Amino acid sequence: MAKYSGFTILIPATRKALTLVLSVIFLVILPSIIFAQTAQEIAKKAFDSTVLLVMEDANGQPLSLGSGFFVRDGEVASNLHVVKGAARGYAKIIGQKTKFDIEGITAVDSERDLVVLKISGAHARALALGNSESVQVGETVYAVGNPQGLEGTFSQGIVSSIREVGTDKLLQITAPISPGSSGGPVLNGKGEVIGVSVATFRGGQNLNFAIPSIYLNNLLGRSGTLKPLAQAKSVKAQRSIFADLGGQSSKGVVGGQLTWYNIDDEIGRETGYYSMSLRNQLRDNIKNIYCHVIFYDAQGIPIDFDVVRYNEIIPAGLAKRVHGHVDGSVQKLTTPRGSMSPRTKVEFRILNFEIVN
Repeated sequence: MAKYSGFTILIPATRKALTLVLSVIFLVILPSIIFAQTAQEIAKKAFDSTVLLVMEDANGQPLSLGSGFFVRDGEVASNLHVVKGAARGYAKIIGQKTKFDIEGITAVDSERDLVVLKISGAHARALALGNSESVQVGETVYAVGNPQGLEGTFSQGIVSSIREVGTDKLLQITAPISPGSSGGPVLNGKGEVIGVSVATFRGGQNLNFAIPSIYLNNLLGRSGTLKPLAQAKSVKAQRSIFADLGGQSSKGVVGGQLTWYNIDDEIGRETGYYSMSLRNQLRDNIKNIYCHVIFYDAQGIPIDFDVVRYNEIIPAGLAKRVHGHVDGSVQKLTTPRGSMSPRTKVEFRILNFEIVN
């Protein structure tokens, strides 16, 4: 280094040293520049690989809605509770109209509520699995799914805690999860899957959980022969990672107590207008409830259905009467003349609802 009239001039050797230091700094920050993605980029890639799952009974009536994502060509990961009890179902990639039948199950982890499904004819890029063991509290995450069947919902949050549950772990996140989001991917800032959404839990506000991706990665290594979807009905866990957390929010809302409004005596026929009860057995308020009501005849065959949506809030522990309508012939086939209550089977399936924090 030489000084001239108050100025300092770097000699060539010093310039080389400075260049080396700057190069080292650049190499340190380069990985974050290359791998960090904007929320928009993460959302676009995730949507291309995330599916809406619609599960049905043997009569083709919907049982549940959920989410999933591609982990291999033609294979989708989701929650076991999304498909349990279903006789069949289909997957639809977000933003596309084609429905792909679910062929069966290739792997199950009942203790951690995970399942891998084989999807007939479906091809999409698999989402990369990240290392959930390196996730830290405060880290930004993104949840992708189909809450209330609203396709392609993308939510941002943080990891609020990492819960020890026995020998297992759960990721507690602030990104909203509602019924219908179950089974969707939870992504880090690189767009890697670090968890699988498993729904909100009872007993508190904004208690959203995800199954760490390490368990899914282990499950993929144990994939076996294809099994029928119906076998998921009999899958039972000896223990559950959720046993100490009070249960999932997809349980605890029930429908019942259906009665017809009246009989139109002027024209001598039933009207088909009815009311029913929606009861919230959770400790949280709920809203935007979707209930699928199925009417059966005297032989136990489904003859009609209705989807009731109630948008208002039902407080914790309370019930509301809601209204619906089917063809008047359904009332005639299910209910003796003069009675206000059906004598044949009526089934109530809660498809979706939203927790109000």
